[in-house]
Amino acid sequence: MSSDFEAYEQDFGTLTAEITNKIGRIPKLGGKEKTQLVLNVDKQLEEVRELMEQMDLEVREIPIQSRGIYQSRLKSYKGEMEKLEKDFKRSRIAYSDDVRNELLGEDAGSSESQRAHLLDNTEKLERSSRRLEAGYQIAVETDAQAETTNAQGEPMLRGNSRVTLGTLSDHRQQTILELKRVETPDV
Repeated sequence: MSSDFEAYEQDFGTLTAEITNKIGRIPKLGGKEKTQLVLNVDKQLEEVRELMEQMDLEVREIPIQSRGIYQSRLKSYKGEMEKLEKDFKRSRIAYSDDVRNELLGEDAGSSESQRAHLLDNTEKLERSSRRLEAGYQIAVETDAQAETTNAQGEPMLRGNSRVTLGTLSDHRQQTILELKRVETPDV
């Protein structure tokens, strides 16, 4: 029985090698050739699925003592089959470089300028994010101080200066102004 399984393994290896080769060629083709190759690969994938079913039936017939080895091999083949199917789906929608250039144009200079513009905008966004984080931290600290002062019900002493609810309100106003300044985009 294991000899049948090994024969199926050889068939599986041959079929998957052919399919892999064809999957690699699909994106480079166009029109009728591509359609024919896609149909051919689809047919071969169906053959592999049937072969996997046969292998599964063979594993069930193998004695329990050695069944584990064959089950793990079958499991790896199933994983390989799933990968082939994913690659096939990707290759069907992938375009060759010629088709891509035809659709997008061959203007590489604009691509570089777009990339530079994107990097500049990313840097501005990062700077603004850091400013917002700092402003938020100040607002949280001010809020915490206000709550502490309100909880005590009297002015807090801090060194030689007195911090009152009025000065905390001033800090809160400064924080709000800082946040508004940060929110305006750099141009």
